[in-house]
Amino acid sequence: MTPLRQNFIRELVIRGTSPRTQESYVLAVYYLAKHYHRSPDQLSNEELKSYLYYLATEKRLSPSTLNQRVSAFRFFYEIVLHRPIEEVRQSIPRVYRAIRRPQVFSVEELEELFTRGCIYPKARAFLMTVYGAGLRLEEACHLKREHLVRSRKQIRVVQGKGRKDRYSLLSPRLLEELDRYWNWYRPEHWLFPAQTNPQAPMDYHVGQRIFYRAVKRAGLPNRGGIHSLRHSFATHLLEAGVEITVVQRLLGHSNLATTANYLHVRQQRLAQIKSPLHLLDLEQLPAVRST
Repeated sequence: MTPLRQNFIRELVIRGTSPRTQESYVLAVYYLAKHYHRSPDQLSNEELKSYLYYLATEKRLSPSTLNQRVSAFRFFYEIVLHRPIEEVRQSIPRVYRAIRRPQVFSVEELEELFTRGCIYPKARAFLMTVYGAGLRLEEACHLKREHLVRSRKQIRVVQGKGRKDRYSLLSPRLLEELDRYWNWYRPEHWLFPAQTNPQAPMDYHVGQRIFYRAVKRAGLPNRGGIHSLRHSFATHLLEAGVEITVVQRLLGHSNLATTANYLHVRQQRLAQIKSPLHLLDLEQLPAVRST
């Protein structure tokens, strides 16, 4: 490992970034250097801009992925190499993203997913946990048995996004499914361990594959990956009348505006709203004339 990469990782670690962020940032700079066949500290700001243009036009990366690269490059060149902040940010601006509302599954679709879509106990327990507690993929993969607070019917999420602990729901139905799964597999350390190494947590890619296979098996539409189960959790709670501030705490959102995005997909509220056309008195419409 080069001294430059060691310094990069050190700066990431002392600022408390997650291992996943560290990995993605280091890879982003690695691919940048590989593209130019030169050390990244030898690249100009104009070359950074050209590389982002290449990623957007040739590689056709999504705006969210491009912004991840921008964050990695800004950290590396501003914090590690101490380049002037304004120069770096003018060269590699953030990408404007289209506003996309969360896509959710209906209750009936989730029933199909957890029954017809999940033929293995581990897959069913895992996906039911993601939905039943509104967890992010990484949070579900890193659950341990001691995180299940049975007496209070809660799941303790340890060091979730933003390095924050929180509690979410542990319904009796989910606990029943988890007990059935545990009696079958007997995991020792992680609740959902890796298949090849029980001492390691399930890999994120494996969790996504479990979801996609279940969706395909159940014959359901793709709603945008396993994160759609978390979207469904939030939306169904709001439709059930749970206060938005409570949903915010369960999801671990710092900003209430993030949780408010789910208000746009509440079927019950949409059904209650009447179009302005309903206010017009159109009973005296003229008779239809034949042409």
